[in-house]
Amino acid sequence: MNGVLNIFKPKGMSSFDAVRVVKKVAGTGKVGHTGTLDPEATGVLPICIGRATKIIDYIMDSEKVYEVTLKLGIRTTTYDLEGEVLEEIDPSHLTEEEILNSINSFKGEYSQIPPMYSALKQNGVRLYELARKGIEVERKGRLINIHNLEDIKINNPYISMKVTCSKGTYIRSLCYDIGEKLGVFATMMQLNRVKTSVFSQEKSININELTKENINDYILSMEEALEKYDKIVVNKKYVKLLVNGVRVADGRFTKDKVINNKLYRVYDDENNFIGLGERNDAGFKIEKLLIT
Repeated sequence: MNGVLNIFKPKGMSSFDAVRVVKKVAGTGKVGHTGTLDPEATGVLPICIGRATKIIDYIMDSEKVYEVTLKLGIRTTTYDLEGEVLEEIDPSHLTEEEILNSINSFKGEYSQIPPMYSALKQNGVRLYELARKGIEVERKGRLINIHNLEDIKINNPYISMKVTCSKGTYIRSLCYDIGEKLGVFATMMQLNRVKTSVFSQEKSININELTKENINDYILSMEEALEKYDKIVVNKKYVKLLVNGVRVADGRFTKDKVINNKLYRVYDDENNFIGLGERNDAGFKIEKLLIT
């Protein structure tokens, strides 16, 4: 069995729990998820099976959409309700305009400091392991992009909104940063991932409903899972060179327009999927061979 499952992860289940369920239903050990969702979060969790585990990184490297609810006036160790409450402030003096301006100020690129309770590593140790020992270390900011903030509903101290963001964004940190900017703290209360890459909640299956009988109805091929990458067709005489790992400098290898430093889905002239490729100044090369 090879392909990608568009799984909906319910609350109270870890991403690794979801992988274990899929392994059992699919009857294979070659299974991996494409981006951790915290146990208390819900939403889309694409899970790769068999040969499709080769494309995990390419699915993860994509835009995400989340629905989030946060509460102003509270600071916790984890930036969500799972952590210990450290401080509380009354935010009732804030106007709706002040809150909205603070939220919208985070649109675009900004350097986001990840929470201590995260799976990121520092000197080979995961941050959450240090945090559980009461150790807090300085974290470097990571450049992320908040592409859009919409459906913003403010009912002070509660705020709900839809966030479209780049890979690597911590929504817990975004909530925390909004609170810091307002000077009243903030903590994430609920999180639901509605989309990642081509995988949407509308077309997902709740993992509790997944069975050996229906699993094939929900598996996407590797080609379908990579549809966010534009398609190019390679001329027949260059296919063998590319499959063998040669970087092709001859611009006649395809009739399609190719931009440098951009990944493409690559097909031969009989529409057989070859893999993902990229061109630089030296020529075009297959970066991930996925030929079946």
